[in-house]
Amino acid sequence: MNALLPALAARARAAVHSNADAECRCTATDAVLAERSDTATVVRHGTTVAKAHAPGTDPAELSLRLATATRLHGTLLAPLRATPVTLHGRLVTFWPYGTPVDPDRPEAAPWEAAASLIARLHRAPVPAGLPPMRGPAKAARAIRRLCAAGPHRSAGPVLRAWAALPAWARAEAPLPSARTLCHGDLHLGQLVRHPADAGSWLLIDVDDLGVGDPAWDLARPAAWYACGLLPPDEWSRFLTAYRREGGPAVPPAGDPWSALDVPARALTVQTAALAVAKSVAADRALDEVEQAVVDACVRMGTEVP
Repeated sequence: MNALLPALAARARAAVHSNADAECRCTATDAVLAERSDTATVVRHGTTVAKAHAPGTDPAELSLRLATATRLHGTLLAPLRATPVTLHGRLVTFWPYGTPVDPDRPEAAPWEAAASLIARLHRAPVPAGLPPMRGPAKAARAIRRLCAAGPHRSAGPVLRAWAALPAWARAEAPLPSARTLCHGDLHLGQLVRHPADAGSWLLIDVDDLGVGDPAWDLARPAAWYACGLLPPDEWSRFLTAYRREGGPAVPPAGDPWSALDVPARALTVQTAALAVAKSVAADRALDEVEQAVVDACVRMGTEVP
């Protein structure tokens, strides 16, 4: 990882200045946007972002996801290059920098834009050969991480909530009948504004993009709402905008929970499992938000079917 960061920054500078050997004389500085050895490392220089994808990323699958982002320009942020390059054993892609959602202004959170974008994605044709979306696999991976983390008093309730889910929700791939184009990891951190797109919001991050059940893309806001972490009016704005755009994950009217209940529960378990594992690794107590999702797992594990 130590060797990757400077090399990644150099690639970002070269992409901006179109000359890998040229000395950078612009006023931009390198900025590390993410640094996680097991998932992604992301560096920005000026208007360009270089992303080193997770170890073991399949180059053919990533290329298909990049092609999909290019084809759905206006819904997904398009990459600067059609194919990844290899750097220190990691696949690297290049992207235009977009302005993210401001976490310090929750009142301005673009819930309607997020809902409209994901509905448009769900209605898009599925490209041939696109792999399964990775939402269900991430939930199962979170449980494995929890089991490997060591003892914690909250591990039991999380594992019981996981065991209470239907077997198909605990599988690591979507059901074969699920044939919708999905993002795989929808949250507000996956939205940016880019000047070339008239300042409109766009979805980013194609790592989990694939074919699956669209309800999984609504699972996180649904879970937050169910856990009391997302106010009812914001959930209503999101759901209303999704339906207005013709999103297929829920019925066009009436109760949405027949479609959302199980994915929302799975996402709650996933979030709680990661929270507990991280608290064990850092030897710290759960924070208020983390405790809220663990408490939801307690309730889920004691409900009578």
